[in-house]
Amino acid sequence: MDTTAVIVRLGLAFVIGILVGLQREYAHQQGDRELFAGARTMALVALAGCAAALLADLTGVAWIFVAAFVSVSGLIAISYFVTASRGAMGLTSEIAAIMVFLIGALCYWGRMEIAAALGVGIAVLLSLKVGVRKFVGQISDQDVLATLKFAVITAIVLPLLPNRTFGPAPLDVLNPQNIWLMVVFISAISFIGYVLIKLVGSRRGVGLTGLLGGLVSSTAVTLSFTQQSKTHDSLAKPFALAITVAWTVMFARVLVVAAVLNGDLLKALWIPMGGAGAIGLLYCGFLLFFSRGKGDGEEVALKAPFELGPALRFAIAYAVILVVSRGAQMLLGDAGVYASAALSGIADVDAITLSMARMAGAGTVEIGTASKAIVLAAMVNTTVKGGMVFALGAVSLRKSIWPGLILILGVGLGLAYLF
Repeated sequence: MDTTAVIVRLGLAFVIGILVGLQREYAHQQGDRELFAGARTMALVALAGCAAALLADLTGVAWIFVAAFVSVSGLIAISYFVTASRGAMGLTSEIAAIMVFLIGALCYWGRMEIAAALGVGIAVLLSLKVGVRKFVGQISDQDVLATLKFAVITAIVLPLLPNRTFGPAPLDVLNPQNIWLMVVFISAISFIGYVLIKLVGSRRGVGLTGLLGGLVSSTAVTLSFTQQSKTHDSLAKPFALAITVAWTVMFARVLVVAAVLNGDLLKALWIPMGGAGAIGLLYCGFLLFFSRGKGDGEEVALKAPFELGPALRFAIAYAVILVVSRGAQMLLGDAGVYASAALSGIADVDAITLSMARMAGAGTVEIGTASKAIVLAAMVNTTVKGGMVFALGAVSLRKSIWPGLILILGVGLGLAYLF
């Protein structure tokens, strides 16, 4: 290894040590316990790790690195025993110093991306002390149980299910692992929303969840917050905001898929889909303005976020719709593009977007026909999600969502058939 490369790696170790050390000094100024290691000490620890790895490499003796690690760890242990004898029992800074030593070694070994990520992650984690303590003080036994339930269905049940289909078409769309993945996602939406509500307040928390969830499944976002509206009637407008945000993100996602697969299709799609998305954004602004102050500063006794029953019912309905949609496509063929698009839109918009983009690219379907089919599927999907709100949601949520639903459907379908 040339000298320049070694200096770059030592420099990165030095910077990471400075970063972590500065955070420790800031925490000390904010009234934390006695300072164990600041910017200079952490930088030296990182350089020690990098230099130890260098010496071990130059001499071919791995024990040099081991001896250096034991020596630094011994000094850290002595410092801890001294501070612990004075009543300061925390180990955070000491563990951080050991990690910084190892990060320094990673820098020399060429794992600079990993070293940088670890350094930044440690600095962020150390900065979250106040927020984490506040959050832990708010959780209950039910919250812990809900987290364990979610972990079971995610880490144990999901991997055990077969990741393949069974039977001939139209049953070939049924993949147990994919269907259960939807159950996991619905649970995750509720769980993330619950955590965000605890951390940042009801209105901001659910709005952010709507944005993030809409990137994956606006249907799951709609179902999740519709169910919650039954027990938290006062948060109707924040929930309506989250749902409308998720719907609007879906329109943007369709445009992105079209842009990647078929530029000509994008030209035909951007007016109706962009118009529907713009109306969605305007209505989101309306809800945000009129929900200001509602839910903020108001104590809401939230229940554990995980409910298996509704998630399972949704998974069964999703599987049935997939089979029905697949069968309809087989029977109708190319002559029934609009009908199959409408049926596909009941369950999913991405699938029909992909198929129409490819068929239009191959010349099987006209660009205009493909564009109208995708818009129709998106509007049917939005209508289905609106139906979820009206069938399962609280009265206050229905009143908050229906004007936006009508405007989105009217603009999307109108622009699709006018242009």
